[in-house]
Amino acid sequence: MVAPSCHGSPPPAPRGKAQRRIALIGQPNTGKSTFFNRLTGANAAIANWPGLTVDLFQATVKWESEGIEVVDLPGIYDLNGFSEDEAVVRRFLESYGVNLIIVVLNAAQIDRQLRLLLQVQSLGLPAVGVLNLIDEAHRYGVRLDLPALSERLDIPLYAISAKQGTGCVRATEAIRRLTLEHSQTQRVENLGAALATQAINQERIDAILRGAVQMPSITARTFTNALDGILLHSFWGIPLFFASMFAAFWVVWTIGLPSADPVDAVTGWLQAQILEPLVSPLPELVRGLLIDGIWAGFAALLSFVPLVALFFIVMGLLEGSGYLSRAAYLMDSLMGRLGLDGRAFVLQMLGFGCNVPAIMGTRVMRSRGLRLLAMLVIPFSLCSARLQVFVFILAAVMPSSQGAVALFALYLLSFVAAFLTAALLSRFPTFQAREPFVLELPPYRFPSLKQVLMRVWGEMKEFVTRLSIFMVIGASLIWLLTNFPEGAEGLDTYAGQIGGWFQPLMNPLGINPFLTVSLIFGFVAKEVQIAALTVIYGLGDEGTAAEISRTVTFAQGFSYCLFSLLYIPCLTTLGAIWGETKSIAYTLFSVAAPLVIAWVFSFVFYQGFTLLGLGG
Repeated sequence: MVAPSCHGSPPPAPRGKAQRRIALIGQPNTGKSTFFNRLTGANAAIANWPGLTVDLFQATVKWESEGIEVVDLPGIYDLNGFSEDEAVVRRFLESYGVNLIIVVLNAAQIDRQLRLLLQVQSLGLPAVGVLNLIDEAHRYGVRLDLPALSERLDIPLYAISAKQGTGCVRATEAIRRLTLEHSQTQRVENLGAALATQAINQERIDAILRGAVQMPSITARTFTNALDGILLHSFWGIPLFFASMFAAFWVVWTIGLPSADPVDAVTGWLQAQILEPLVSPLPELVRGLLIDGIWAGFAALLSFVPLVALFFIVMGLLEGSGYLSRAAYLMDSLMGRLGLDGRAFVLQMLGFGCNVPAIMGTRVMRSRGLRLLAMLVIPFSLCSARLQVFVFILAAVMPSSQGAVALFALYLLSFVAAFLTAALLSRFPTFQAREPFVLELPPYRFPSLKQVLMRVWGEMKEFVTRLSIFMVIGASLIWLLTNFPEGAEGLDTYAGQIGGWFQPLMNPLGINPFLTVSLIFGFVAKEVQIAALTVIYGLGDEGTAAEISRTVTFAQGFSYCLFSLLYIPCLTTLGAIWGETKSIAYTLFSVAAPLVIAWVFSFVFYQGFTLLGLGG
């Protein structure tokens, strides 16, 4: 089981006999996390672009009845680097002992990655080199003499394809044997001093590679080169990227929206045939809480599981193919003018799944000013939580054939808000910084079915597990607020009164009190907004959608979605921001600034529609 540790450090080994530990080190995009999964059977996040593995993941394997801890360290380029990820790796090696270090290299780029293996060797720790992506290396004309390389390095080397499984059994067996041979864990007392004792220059690397590695000509024409000529074109590249994202949202809308109907049918049958008879002996108040509160909220969550799963499948294919790395490259020039760089764009794309890992991913930036600015704009990403809210509302207020266009418009507006915010705040010293942007563009790949399914399974397990708690608590609280004072209805309930307090601010946006209440509860978790609406209206999913369709215009519904897109980050995202900055002032600013931005955007949209006579 994978357990991310806090702030980049794994928990110490239990007292008594020291637990054996293996650490995986490698550059981003070498398939390190994929091999971690192969080695441990765990489910770490997999993506074909740099910056995903930003925390420490650990798993335990049983070898000869002994539990061996395996730690997947963040992807780094250099042990001497200054990014937060590189600092995390150095702190780990200086603080925690290891029995073996596995250095994962991209076999097709061994000439550029060998330096990291030599740095690990200079630390004096037991090490083994794993040359991953050997199938790609052969396809691109790379030829390796492993025995010669291993002899020159005095380190065991194994060629594998973690994606296909080629060579993994042999490599795993060697790792198991070497780990058990080294009975004592070792750590580096002073990593900087250890690195300084070895002169790792290009001449030494060339001498090791000479005669043992044959690299293809840099002028060789490959499928990746040919495709990059189109997708990275200075004129067509960005339009093609946004066209591909529109296609992704069209697929999610067209296939994902109807997928809620079978789930609703199942949850409706369960309620009518099992739950209602089961709770019928209970008092009416308790029955209402269980059925109209807790169950209604959980059923609303389940109805969107297929849609969110499809969303993760589409994003997994885009990430696994290597295309999102190109998006970062394409957008770097524009982001630079806004005080950011291509990494911020990559992290916004990562935020499509969840804002929390994207916030943690800002550790790859050395400049605090750059990190603070990135953390402020990342929550504007149209994450999977907001996706289901928007699909629910847009499907109710406009013809379904136009829903994909409106959904894509929200996606574009999330970038507009991020770009404008960055352009404005980058003028202030607190947010100013610019550092070199280094990005390794991997070859295009076809993600394996297993790789995609593992990604989706991990994301959905986290999605359902985490949100079930929020949904049950949120739906129960909403039910109480909408059913008390006893006998009150509509705006006379506590929920209606709360919504009424904010109406002077929300009326200019076209957002009614019921929608306002759902936004308030969305602070806990965005998905709770749907549960809030179903409980407030008391009509179930279909009935609530029908009532919204009857009482809310397109302009009002889209304004609500726009406000929901940009306003306060959810509670877990704010927790991540606080954890990364340790600043109360900045955390409060990350609440206040999006609220103002959301109000301005929604006001301009709704009032503009009204002035043009389109508000109805």
